Amino acid sequence: MVVLAAAVVTKTGKALVSRQFVDMSRIRIEGLLAAFPKLVGTGKQHTYVETENVRYLYQPIESMYLVLVTNKSSNILEDLETLRLCGKVVPEYVEALEEEEVALAAFDLLFAFDEVISLGHKENVTVSQVRQNTEMESHEEKLHKMIIQSKINETKDLMKKKAQEIEKTKIEAAKGAGRMSGISSMQGMGGSMGGGMGGGMGGGDVAPSYRPEPSVPAYTKPAEPPRGVKKGMQLGKSKAAGRDFLESLKAEGEAVEDVTSAAAAAAAVTGPPPPSDPVFIAVEEKISCVLNKDGGVENCEVQGTMSLQIQSEADAFVRVVLAGGANPGYQFKTHPNIDKAGYSNDNVLGLKDPARPFPTGAPLGVLKWRLQTRDEGVVPLSINCWPSVSGGESYVNIEYESTAIFDLQNVNILIPLPHGAQTPQVNQIDGDWRYDMRKSCLVWSIELIDDTNRTGSAEFVVPAAAADSFFPIEVEFGATKTICDVRVDSVLDARSGQPVKYGSRTALVTEGYHVE
Repeated sequence: MVVLAAAVVTKTGKALVSRQFVDMSRIRIEGLLAAFPKLVGTGKQHTYVETENVRYLYQPIESMYLVLVTNKSSNILEDLETLRLCGKVVPEYVEALEEEEVALAAFDLLFAFDEVISLGHKENVTVSQVRQNTEMESHEEKLHKMIIQSKINETKDLMKKKAQEIEKTKIEAAKGAGRMSGISSMQGMGGSMGGGMGGGMGGGDVAPSYRPEPSVPAYTKPAEPPRGVKKGMQLGKSKAAGRDFLESLKAEGEAVEDVTSAAAAAAAVTGPPPPSDPVFIAVEEKISCVLNKDGGVENCEVQGTMSLQIQSEADAFVRVVLAGGANPGYQFKTHPNIDKAGYSNDNVLGLKDPARPFPTGAPLGVLKWRLQTRDEGVVPLSINCWPSVSGGESYVNIEYESTAIFDLQNVNILIPLPHGAQTPQVNQIDGDWRYDMRKSCLVWSIELIDDTNRTGSAEFVVPAAAADSFFPIEVEFGATKTICDVRVDSVLDARSGQPVKYGSRTALVTEGYHVE
């Protein structure tokens, strides 16, 4: 006799907030909530609906439903009282009853549901008590914050006083320097006049009673007191105004791209930071593939590059020893300055002239390979999509299978949706999903495909449409190993033959991977 879950869902069954009070998997609760809209009939005044296993108690709130999922043996009168209390709690935390506002207040709603329901049973609380408990006001916390703020204000006042004292000291020092310069100039003039007069009045045998003064400039211009620092044009001064203007455009609903964030994103896309190892080897491979929706491979192309980057000329006398398999069907090409005989016979990448160093600073491509085939065994990830129409709706079943001997990371499968379709109803999925409104597609995401999940499936429902509406499917993934079995075994000094410390990076990325 417990409440299994409390949730806020859209009329299409998408869960915006869901709090489970018993052990329940994510797939099960998503399935229960996705099936709820189908059970609600239009024009009925009931506030509950039952299935074989559970009972739904619901309350419409604007374009959404507040739903309690209980077992059939639960006391429906108590559950209705719990539903009414939850219905009063939701507007306390959501200003506008819209999907975006509910998503922003998701955590507040979860905490509020926990105050209303404990271990599946209703707590004897009111809306004001729920509000008070979730806010968790503390007199000690307020006092601590006031003390911290007062210390911050005192520090700011002290900094202002120190700055004023330093500025005043500078001004007085400048004035004193100017005054001393003027006095020394007057002393120089007085000394010159006194010496001239004494020389004219003295007798021939009488020795002069003065000592000659060192020569000083007749007049020194006193130093001017410092004036305010003159500032020229400041190019960055209008950044705040420009930022305010962009914020106003965003508030009016205009699509504005943040230039600083875009620049940061562009810098992030340019690649990883430069290597710090004295010798660094980067292995990069790209796969372009077109799979047939009825099975088979239309075209598959693999292109790879191995580049060598050396920091200083002292470390530039090296040879790279490779290891790998037979790699049938691959075409390999080396740099013109690489010793082709050494590569063919010993699988070693070295310069034709051993006394000549490799270029330093920038990466140098030393080996390239390419494979073009229609062999399904080369394809690391295959996709099968089965759309079918039933009762005015299209049921789309899609599955993936990985035959690669290595793990795939950050896998995204983008399934296009028919024109005019809204957020799809996802009945089952292995992984995560989201609806990309801009591209009008469902994005199926799997963070990692390894030996535990080499296969997976998903099912979603949209309004009836032709099967071709769900193609072409775009696939993206990455890996830290390459399809071509080429790897670095060691790096040796070309003069002594001793091992050299080196770093390496291997990456596989997709470049046009489609199912058509």
